[in-house]
Amino acid sequence: MFDVNVKGRAGTVDIAAEFSVSSGATCLFGRSGSGKTTLANMVSGFVQPDSGWIEVEGVRLFDSSKAIDAPTRQRRIGYVFQEPRLFPHLSVRSNLTYSRWAGRRTVSRSLDEVVSLLGLEKLLDRKPTHLSGGEKQRIAIGRALLSDPRLLIMDEPLASLDYQRKDEILPYLDRICREADLSVLYISHSLEEVTRLAKNLVLMEDGKTTAFGTVAEVLAGAGIEKDGFHRRSLIEGKVSHVDPEFGLVHVGIGAGEVLQIAAPDLNAGDHLRLSVSDRDISIAVKRPEGVSIRNVVQAKLRSIEMTASPHVDVLCQIGDHELRARITRASLHDLGLKPEMEVFLMVKSVSIDEHSPSTPKGF
Repeated sequence: MFDVNVKGRAGTVDIAAEFSVSSGATCLFGRSGSGKTTLANMVSGFVQPDSGWIEVEGVRLFDSSKAIDAPTRQRRIGYVFQEPRLFPHLSVRSNLTYSRWAGRRTVSRSLDEVVSLLGLEKLLDRKPTHLSGGEKQRIAIGRALLSDPRLLIMDEPLASLDYQRKDEILPYLDRICREADLSVLYISHSLEEVTRLAKNLVLMEDGKTTAFGTVAEVLAGAGIEKDGFHRRSLIEGKVSHVDPEFGLVHVGIGAGEVLQIAAPDLNAGDHLRLSVSDRDISIAVKRPEGVSIRNVVQAKLRSIEMTASPHVDVLCQIGDHELRARITRASLHDLGLKPEMEVFLMVKSVSIDEHSPSTPKGF
């Protein structure tokens, strides 16, 4: 468990944060200046809260009522910043092992394991000055992992990278969040990173936590729209068929329904987490024919939520999955939509947020 309930001030930022989430990867999400980094610094011990408590994996790191305030060096927290902060005069190997020397304690992860996890085998004898930004950040992450943390904090580790370097490093972050046996606190204002990497999500605004829970729960809630993002539905599925001729894979999502996705590098049996924006779903009361949209699935309409805008939110269910569509009130009226109706959803765009091979390697 990751349990935080703190109040405090750092500079001009007032923090009033409260959340409790399960172990795994948790994302602090919000606009720049919302207090994400300040809260992370309270967790790490760089900033002392005025009151409250912080508990990670059953260990109380801070508790104002019990005069507990563990020093930063004793909290076993690995920290990855926006900039890699490597030692330029040391080799990659020496940068990786520096945290072991500085911490002077036995660690549970071997150098070989971390090197394999992050794909650093060919870089060990090189100096940081000859590496790309993505390679440097992977080394910084490896160094943090080798400090044997109970919690790994990553403060927007992709912020200083271009799109090509982000695409290079995202699969490695995905592996860490899925395979490394530790909690991760990931700070971001990128919804793409959140849905791909995180298990839990904490929304922040003006120093306060406004919502928390699993990614699916929070993205389905109203709080995410206040930050200007469309609501997204998350779907767990399994690749049932690969169509090499057209570069498509068929993903079973339950209740006998299948989504077709352009992802020719996947294999049958692979597990996926997919996301769909509420703006990318249209509704029909009869199965449409002669349309270019490949994904048409049957669903049960569960509820209709009216809004103050000309739109309404329609919640539909396919097996164990809930999909949310936003349509106009005029469309709602013309189609005569009501709860418990059988409808057909036309899904215009699907994103792959997490990919687990059918035979994953443990770490």
